[in-house]
Amino acid sequence: MVMNRWRRRVGAAFFACALAASGALAQDVYPAKSIEMIVANTVGGGYDQYARVVARHMGKHISGKPSIIVRNMPGAGGARAANYLANVAARDGSVIALFTREVALAPLLAPSPTAYQFKAEEFGWIGSPQQDLGLMIVSAKAPATTLEAMKTRQVVMSGTGPGSGPSMFPLMLNEVLGTRFKVVPGYPGSQEALLAVENGEVDGHVSGGSSAAFRGRINPLVAQGQMHVLLQLGMTKDPAYPAPLVLDLVTDGRDRQLLELAFTPQYLGRPLAAPPGLPAAVLQTLRTAFDATMKDPDFLAEAQAQQLDLNPVTGQEIADILRRVYQLPDDLIQRANSLGK
Repeated sequence: MVMNRWRRRVGAAFFACALAASGALAQDVYPAKSIEMIVANTVGGGYDQYARVVARHMGKHISGKPSIIVRNMPGAGGARAANYLANVAARDGSVIALFTREVALAPLLAPSPTAYQFKAEEFGWIGSPQQDLGLMIVSAKAPATTLEAMKTRQVVMSGTGPGSGPSMFPLMLNEVLGTRFKVVPGYPGSQEALLAVENGEVDGHVSGGSSAAFRGRINPLVAQGQMHVLLQLGMTKDPAYPAPLVLDLVTDGRDRQLLELAFTPQYLGRPLAAPPGLPAAVLQTLRTAFDATMKDPDFLAEAQAQQLDLNPVTGQEIADILRRVYQLPDDLIQRANSLGK
């Protein structure tokens, strides 16, 4: 009788442990068997390229190895995809999105409840495979080829569309460094803006980013002494260029806040996000999988083969910088907006 009671107790304890173990296992299994990755841009572009390479590798770092299927949803400068993720997409880990780098700040810089039906701070930010960096280049034949000389002599820079980095950044440098840049806007893109420097139409150019194509264009000219890289514009410095980071030259707190606001889209790069309200454990799983993907040898090999620049940002870092810029005072936001007018 005693032996039977002992056996029953042991059996019950074993059964309880088994249930606990199976429950823990169930919690560890990702809730979705497949994940839809919405891309806010058209097929074949840079955002789409990054998204598809990440999608091919990220799933294997999630329990259950869900497939990740890319679906393009361009429109409204990226707001269509952001509105969808915020208001329509399931909040169970089955839908994520790769946004344009500018859309997270759009509700702050150009408030419109109808256009931007989301709060950027509420998204579950997963990470970005690439943060960008702008470069200020000038011709060796420019009337001034040092930052100090540019404070007393006008230097003409090629710009692109209204409100773009190449059009706004030189004016921002005038504001915080006291330079005297004049911007000639309207060039279709960076390649045309660089050609204008080479042809002597303008003296220089400030890029919004520094893609492999951009660097491939300027590096031979820099090596030959025909162009000089004088400044790096972004959150972190690239050791490939000896030019200083503009943030390191600015000590005034308000000016540094202006720069941080201006460079936030570059820092976000190709940001990947989950819907608001996603369970914390699911978001952490996605963040962990993304971070692991950025170190995955197979992913790195494919990115290199496709000449994709990688400089990852974590989801928490994206969340932190958005929280800071959304708390900036209104007059500083107005100061930033006035530079684009």
